[in-house]
Amino acid sequence: MILSGALAEGERLTEERLTEELGISRPPLREAMRTLQQEGLIEVRPRRGAVVTTLTEQDVMEILTLRSALERLAVELGVPVTVPARLERCRQALARMEREAEAADRGALVSAAYDFHSALVALAGHGRLDAAYASVQRQQRLCMARNLYTRENEYEDLVTHVKRHRRLLEVVEGGDPQAVLAELAVHGERSFLAPATVRP
Repeated sequence: MILSGALAEGERLTEERLTEELGISRPPLREAMRTLQQEGLIEVRPRRGAVVTTLTEQDVMEILTLRSALERLAVELGVPVTVPARLERCRQALARMEREAEAADRGALVSAAYDFHSALVALAGHGRLDAAYASVQRQQRLCMARNLYTRENEYEDLVTHVKRHRRLLEVVEGGDPQAVLAELAVHGERSFLAPATVRP
């Protein structure tokens, strides 16, 4: 619900509401909420209880620039791809994105897009780079969920969102690292930096 954008930033989360909407009892709900807190997706505030984490513009900028730096390093190390099988993970993630966009499942689309970018980084075959990229996973996923709703309502629909990733993969397959870096430079930064749209 958080990653799909169904719950707004700062929205209060009550056990009564969530147990009813999710159809689960309180013990597994509390365990799930502890996990979400550890992942940085929710915050527990005095006198308010649990709320969906709110990203500031500084948070978004830090997430974006760190992600960009790691992806650029991955491209410099991994393109052209010398082991073609490594591209299969990117292709599988893109196929998932296409299915989820067709189904209009925003949460699943966010997850598939994250897998796509993780697969892109993995092309470098650099374990420590993979670990560094994974360390920003939780904040990145929340940022992607925030961004997807803004993008869909102000810049593009879900199908166009997938097309941008298909274009990026095509450039990677072309084997020119400078072309990939140029494509990454325009791959969604505008709406990542835009303020989050207030949902109706």
